[in-house]
Amino acid sequence: MSRLRHGNIIPLVGYCTEHRQRLLVFDYVKNGSLHDMLHFGNERSKKLLTWNARIKIALGVARALEYLHEVCTPFVVHGNFKSENILLDEDLNPQLSDCGLSTGHQMIGSFGYSAPEFVLSGICTVKSEVYSFGVVMLELLTGRKPLDSSRERSEQSLVRWATPQLHDIDALARMVDPALNGVYPAKSLSRFADIIASCVQTEPKFRPPMSDIVQAIVRLVRRASIARIRTSGESRFSFKTPEHGSTDTPY
Repeated sequence: MSRLRHGNIIPLVGYCTEHRQRLLVFDYVKNGSLHDMLHFGNERSKKLLTWNARIKIALGVARALEYLHEVCTPFVVHGNFKSENILLDEDLNPQLSDCGLSTGHQMIGSFGYSAPEFVLSGICTVKSEVYSFGVVMLELLTGRKPLDSSRERSEQSLVRWATPQLHDIDALARMVDPALNGVYPAKSLSRFADIIASCVQTEPKFRPPMSDIVQAIVRLVRRASIARIRTSGESRFSFKTPEHGSTDTPY
C-alpha cells in the first residue's frame, strides 16, 4: 500500500500497532464517500453532483484503476471496488481507498458490484473489476443503488434493469438521476451509456481494459467541450490527472 503513488488513490500515511490496536492512518477526505453522497446526501450535497462532476469522478476513478491494473508491477486488483470506497475531497476529486488490502486473488467482492464469473469462482481479476467500474458508472448515471430491495422485483438489480435500456435514447433519458433536474447534454449521456455497456458485458473477454475506458471518457470530455464552446461560450471546471497535473477543461 505504501508504494502506491497516484493522484486518485488515497495514500497511506502510517500505521499503529500499539496496545493490541492494528490501525491504518489515511488523510481525512472532507466529502466522505461517493456512495453516501449519491444515496444519503442532503439536497445541498446532491446539487454538487452535477453532470460535469460525475464525469470528473468517473475519469479520476478510471485513471486510478488503470494505474493499479496496467502501471503497477505486479499489477494490483483492488478486490472490493465499490462506491463506498471512492472518497471525494473538497473539490470532488475522487480518491480510491482500501487499495492493496486484499491478498492474492481470493477477494471480498460486494453484492451488486460483482461480475458473474466472480460470483461463480470467487476469483477477482482485472476484467471483473472493469465490470464493477461499470456498476459505479451506472450509479453515477441513475442515482440508484446496485441492489435495492425496496424497489419492485424487476428493478432491484441495477445492472439487470438498466442494461437493456442503455441504447434506447428515450428509456435512457428516463433512467437519469432525478437529482440532475434534466441538466445534461444528451450526446454526452449517450456516450456515457456506451462506456457502461462495454464494461458490464457478461463475457469478461469482451470488456475493455481500463486504459481504453480512460481514453473513451477523455474523448467524451473533449467532444462535449468542443460542442459547448460552439454553442454557448466557455464554462470551466478543473480536474487533476497524474500525467498533466491540474487541467482546466471547457465543458
